[in-house]
Amino acid sequence: MNPIKYIPIQSGRLYEGIVEQIESRIVAGDLHVGDQLPSERELSEQFAVSRTAVREAVKILGEKGLIEIRPGRGTFIINETPITVRQSLDLLIKFGPADGAANLMEVREILEPEIAARAARRITEEYIAAMQAAVKTMDTALDNAEVFVEADLDFHLALAEATENPIIPVLMDSIIDLLREQRKRTGLAGGGLERGQHHHKLILKAVTRREPEAARHAMERHLQQVREDSSVPNVT
Repeated sequence: MNPIKYIPIQSGRLYEGIVEQIESRIVAGDLHVGDQLPSERELSEQFAVSRTAVREAVKILGEKGLIEIRPGRGTFIINETPITVRQSLDLLIKFGPADGAANLMEVREILEPEIAARAARRITEEYIAAMQAAVKTMDTALDNAEVFVEADLDFHLALAEATENPIIPVLMDSIIDLLREQRKRTGLAGGGLERGQHHHKLILKAVTRREPEAARHAMERHLQQVREDSSVPNVT
């Protein structure tokens, strides 16, 4: 394979131009996970910039989860953007506005009813089986919040994957740690796990019957129950 040639940066913030070109090559498929970038000196020469600008660009690409420096070996393309997004959202909730939990709840209320409806239209036997397995596990873990919550998250991720839209599971995965904490709080409410399980079964029933509107309404009722059990106020 011919080595990739980069265009010299002419103006603006030099490191931003480097980041933009490398990102573009990844998106275009010219660079793949596992590919090694040229050395710092070679990149400096190709982009016609200082090595300082290259270092800054490499730092930013690393923070985005697109590259990894392996000591003694070089710099390689990776894909940890979902992890990076998840970590950023986690910090946003922890150190952002005091109503971060309410904002997360509102995001769920915007996204998940439509996810349920779309899943009902497109679901395959594979994802029905995954959701059924999660429900079965939750049935046996009504006195064990840790086990229940992990199965709960599997249920919602299977629903997201059933939409057959590859972006939706990434969005859900990016907030999985935040949902885990929220679901644990819900489980602490007396009867919270039992109430959640009741709604999971209604969602599964609607999706299995491939009834989009019933799935949407079942998810809306479930999220209202989560809001009430989590003591999260409505955002107005």
